[in-house]
Amino acid sequence: MDDLGVAGDGGGGNTFSGIGSGPVVQAGTVHDGVHFHPPVAREPVGLPFRFGSVPARVGGFQDRAVAGAVAAAVEGDGPAVLTSSGVGVVSGLGGVSKTQLAADYAHRAWDRRQVDLVVWVAATSRDGVVAAYARLAAELTGLTDADAEQGAQRAVDWLASTGRRWLVVLDDVRSPGDLKGLWPPRTTCGRVLVTTRRRDAALARVGSMVEVGLFTPAESAAYLRAVLARRPGLAEGAAELAEALGHLPLALSQAAAYAADRNISCVEYLARFRARRLVTVLPAPDALPDEHQATVDVTWSLSIEAADKVDPAGLAAPLMRLCAVLDPNGIPLSVLTADPVVALLTELTGEVVDAEQARDGLACLYLLNLITLDTRTPHPEVRTHALVQRATREHTPEQEMSRLAHTAADALMAAWPEIERDTTHAAVLRANALALHTTGHHLWHPNPHEVLFLAGNSLGLAGQAVGAREYFTRLRTTATHFHGSDHPGTLATRHNLACWLGEAGDPAGAVTSFVDVVNDHMRVLGPDHPDTLTARHNLAYWRGQAGDPVGAAAATADLLVDRVRVLGPDHPDTLTARHNLARWRGEAGDPVGAAAATADLLVDRVRVLGPDHPDTLATRHNLARWRGRAGDPVGAVAGFVDLLTAQERVLGPDHPHTLTTRHDLAAWRGQAEDPTGAVAGLVDLLADRVRVLGPDHPDTLITRNNLAYWRREAGDPVGAATAIADLLDDQLRVLGPDHLHTLATRHNLACSRGKAGDPAGAATAIADLLTDVERVLGPDHPHTLTTRDNLAHWRRVAEEVSHHDDGWSGSAEADHQGS
Repeated sequence: MDDLGVAGDGGGGNTFSGIGSGPVVQAGTVHDGVHFHPPVAREPVGLPFRFGSVPARVGGFQDRAVAGAVAAAVEGDGPAVLTSSGVGVVSGLGGVSKTQLAADYAHRAWDRRQVDLVVWVAATSRDGVVAAYARLAAELTGLTDADAEQGAQRAVDWLASTGRRWLVVLDDVRSPGDLKGLWPPRTTCGRVLVTTRRRDAALARVGSMVEVGLFTPAESAAYLRAVLARRPGLAEGAAELAEALGHLPLALSQAAAYAADRNISCVEYLARFRARRLVTVLPAPDALPDEHQATVDVTWSLSIEAADKVDPAGLAAPLMRLCAVLDPNGIPLSVLTADPVVALLTELTGEVVDAEQARDGLACLYLLNLITLDTRTPHPEVRTHALVQRATREHTPEQEMSRLAHTAADALMAAWPEIERDTTHAAVLRANALALHTTGHHLWHPNPHEVLFLAGNSLGLAGQAVGAREYFTRLRTTATHFHGSDHPGTLATRHNLACWLGEAGDPAGAVTSFVDVVNDHMRVLGPDHPDTLTARHNLAYWRGQAGDPVGAAAATADLLVDRVRVLGPDHPDTLTARHNLARWRGEAGDPVGAAAATADLLVDRVRVLGPDHPDTLATRHNLARWRGRAGDPVGAVAGFVDLLTAQERVLGPDHPHTLTTRHDLAAWRGQAEDPTGAVAGLVDLLADRVRVLGPDHPDTLITRNNLAYWRREAGDPVGAATAIADLLDDQLRVLGPDHLHTLATRHNLACSRGKAGDPAGAATAIADLLTDVERVLGPDHPHTLTTRDNLAHWRRVAEEVSHHDDGWSGSAEADHQGS
């Protein structure tokens, strides 16, 4: 290649000397020589042309309903298309045939001559996309760039400038960020189809998002019948088999191949699938369908063996066995590198292993495609296939399962944060705890593992009280089966079940359950056992929640005496008893006394627990509230403002307790004669609660309720009534008709209608409500009495507009302790 000689700027113009036959570069003053390496030229391909390996259509391919949505998105007819070009984003779980849907569309477009160029790119990494684009540029232009990034950009430029019709398929996009600067351009000639396991908002903004799930039951059965059509009778029981396999296309494909090879029906296969080890019901390696490379069994046995030999040797196999008892959809990396796992690896290898080496062992599994590792999230996660998990469990000796189960459970406990700031991460931890149930009885011996209780309580604290109630109902049955009714573990499950029964909207049922729980604790453990005292504490709490604050205060006062005697005055449980005693005295009509008692408690909690302990922060929260209830709403606002600053520092801005403080701060601003400020605060809070907790979380629904209330107080009764009516529909769906919050919303809706000018309608609605309130809460509950008073009020003013409203909505505090 000739050097380019470049002369400096002479008299205002550039002059050049020594120019060879290569390209000319214009420059200013340049010293020494400049070496330029143009792309290597060759003959470009002609169109039409297919680039990349488009997967072949599988046998029995289902023309699923979602295929129409995919075509509409790609061809520019989807709901999210913003330009004349079509961009379809096919999103869904692994194994649901996203790639096959994309391949089918590509084949159809090519066969119908709708495009002149089909480009198939495995988009699992940015480097892979860049390399593929660079090769594409070389094919299309005949020029090969030494710099792949330059080549990739030339491919994008070619797509932007050509008048020929093209389709680009980006298969298995792992991160939208990988395609920054590499997205195919939007043109009238181009179509783009993306497959991905993700549902990021960034991907939704790219084009029309098409969600792909499992096969429908009809599609699953149709697939099996199509594949087995040439063998009369083999498709019998296809629907039942499809259900057992979870309608996962990958599992259906291998099951059908096995059944066809052995000339057995779906009914017979299902019986084998349920009764036998997985390795015995997979097709032979030479009979794999749909271009599968190996059976799950071969993939497990050969890959694990190979991974275990990679340095650091001997770690991959035990790590795979641990992964096999956890959640395939995401195992936090912090769990698989926790101290209990490191201790197990050290014991098995006979050498000291640390967390870094444990991660290297996971890398060995990753290298063999046994797991995937997503490190782009705040909490990196390991994922593996459920069929590989089952094969791994079935190849693990029974005597090892107990150690694996307890190690995995201990690791979850070690990784579980004391304060669940990240609700998404907490949900992942719960899913892994639930997955441990596949280990059977091992977590129940010699005693129930603590993670069983932690998972259920975490579920309830995340707002899923009904789910927690159902969880502990199942746990009680299992505990009774393994240990009998009087075992401490069984008593603990009953204790927690009673708590979540109340939280799910049945405080009276919680009281009934706790009476039995307390009696059995007294008989089995004795009156002074800490668990007995905790059961008494919660019995008192739910008596207060059921409408008897006076009885709750008396029972808590008796409990406090015993806790001081047994545990001492500074024990956290003793301080908690003082906390609730102040609460119930306030609810019984003495808010001034409650504020004074809470102020005294705060001093002791700061001394014993420190100023940043969650219990200390809870005491500050109640102190602000009782000051407001005692007639000082301005003081309550000031207290909540200071508390919010501390909670944002200690717990984080998205912690549920921080959000609750924002909720109460807004409410007390309204009580301090600033309803407009209350509305503004609740509007901001609602956006954050939807983002953090989701639209159906009980706290989100409470925020919507109170926002409507303060909008009414700020002068918009009609808008408030509309908002509350919408809220009621969601509460009926999420919480059920008899939940306390649902009843409260019906009450507030009726009052809003009255204030909006329809007192007769308000009276009618409250009359209907009163029947349900009396049935659910009883005739003497404070809320029943309030409802009865408001019924009388709206009947009296049925001909005039009234401003009277004794509302009883809001968020209840959860002061009970779980076991």
